[in-house]
Amino acid sequence: MISSNTSFIALIGNPVSHSLSPIMQNAALQYLGLDLIYIAIPCKDEDLESVLHSLKKINCKGLNITIPHKEKVFDLCSDISPIANKVKAINTMKLNSKKEWSGTNTDVEGFIYPLKKLNIAKKKSIVLGSGGAARSVIQGLINLNLSTISVISRNKSSLDELTKNFDNQIQLQGFLDNDNQAQNLIQEADLIVNTTPVGMKESKYEKNVFPYGEAFWRSLNSQTIVYDLIYNPSPTPLLKFSAKKGCMTIDGLKMLVAQGMKSISFWTNGLEVPFEIMNNALKKYL
Repeated sequence: MISSNTSFIALIGNPVSHSLSPIMQNAALQYLGLDLIYIAIPCKDEDLESVLHSLKKINCKGLNITIPHKEKVFDLCSDISPIANKVKAINTMKLNSKKEWSGTNTDVEGFIYPLKKLNIAKKKSIVLGSGGAARSVIQGLINLNLSTISVISRNKSSLDELTKNFDNQIQLQGFLDNDNQAQNLIQEADLIVNTTPVGMKESKYEKNVFPYGEAFWRSLNSQTIVYDLIYNPSPTPLLKFSAKKGCMTIDGLKMLVAQGMKSISFWTNGLEVPFEIMNNALKKYL
């Protein structure tokens, strides 16, 4: 029951109308019995600073930050966690004792959640795409101690910048999607992670397409784990194809839920919600 004492947590981004976060986060807050609700607030670039400043003055207890603001909020935080500094993105914030914003990143922990029980240390991985999501994925793979991380992208400038950013932690191998070596990489990979938007429902791309085209995947072998960060549709065309090949597949819903669990813990100073509480809420909706 919402009352005059109810506080709120907000998702800030543009757009936010498609987000599933309010569904799973409100299920979590209800499970914890907290007098809190979770809402989504659309926010344009030019309004970001004024919106975050205004939220300090009312009963806002925390924020999730999504596209396109994950990098822009750095200048609006008084302290930033080491992991957020590493991946150059903030997706979770709360007010500290001085009523200033503290920022962290829960995407890395969210990404590795479904991989932790798998024996992938010292194995070979491929990351498809060189955008913001790829940074969190690469950091997660470094944390899991993968021996080789290769990045395949269509954008040479973002690929070069990405590989440079991780120079102090690991030597990334960067390849353009039309590189002849890509086929060998696909064949030998133990884990492939798609961070591109190809295959997403209602994206600008045609339906039933694969990242970099179907021919790119002809050498995929049945021992490879294929992880697609996209969660709508489920399964994606890529995961359907991979499952038919005999591959183990992981969709983005697990990452979405797991990063949300970490956000809850950050806002509440350590309270935990079972994965199933948030996951089941999404499954009922989807």
